[in-house]
Amino acid sequence: MALVDLYRRSVENFADRVKQIRPDQWAAPTPCADWDVRALVNHVVSEQLWSVPLFAGATIAEVGDRFDGDLLGDDPVANSTEAAEDARAVVSETGAMDRTVHLSFGDTPATEYVNQLFADHLIHGWDVAAAIGADRTIDPESVQACLEWFADREDLYRGGGAIGPRVDLPADASDQDRLLAGFGRDPKR
Repeated sequence: MALVDLYRRSVENFADRVKQIRPDQWAAPTPCADWDVRALVNHVVSEQLWSVPLFAGATIAEVGDRFDGDLLGDDPVANSTEAAEDARAVVSETGAMDRTVHLSFGDTPATEYVNQLFADHLIHGWDVAAAIGADRTIDPESVQACLEWFADREDLYRGGGAIGPRVDLPADASDQDRLLAGFGRDPKR
C-alpha cells in the first residue's frame, strides 16, 4: 500500500478512536506518562494542524506559536475531526509527496515527514485505545510498514528522548507488540 494511503488510514483510525472517548475519559492516564487523554489528543491535533502550513512551504518560524495551547476547546471530538480532515487533505494533494518540508531539524523530504506522522498516529491511536479500554488492534499492514521504516530510526528517536526505553518481549511476540515495544510501550499495559 502506498504511504499516502497508509497515512490516511492511520489518521482515520486515530479519529475513530477519538470519537470513542467518553466525556469522563478525557482526564484518564495514557501510556505516555506526561499526558492524559486530552493532552495526548491535543498533541496529535497540533501535529495535524502544523502539517498544513508545512506542506504549503512554511517554516517553523513562520508558523510560530499559533498551534500552542489547547486546540480542542469545548468540542474536542469535532475539533480533532476537523484537524484530521485538513491533514488528510494536504497529504493527498497532487505532488505532496514530492515536496520538501521545513522542520526544526532541517529540510526533510515529505515522505519522511509523512512516515513520522503515520507512526505517531499509529502509536498514539494505540495509546488512546489503551487509555479508554477500546480495541487496541493496529492494522497489520500498517504495523509492518511502520516496523520497516522505524528499524533504522529507533536509536535516533530514543537518543533524542522522543521515546522511552525498549520493552523486553518474548521471542514469539507479534509484529504489533514488537512495534509498540520499540516505541517504549508495554503491549500488555
